[in-house]
Amino acid sequence: MMRAATLLLALGLLVACGKVGAPRPPGPPDQVTFPRVYPAR
Repeated sequence: MMRAATLLLALGLLVACGKVGAPRPPGPPDQVTFPRVYPAR
């Protein structure tokens, strides 16, 4: 039981991490017309 709870906690932490690094606009850099990202509220 303790092993399952630890595994579930570790899996939850890994899923919550998301993408590492700053957000980047999609597409090739030479075709991005507005390179800034809107703030996430």
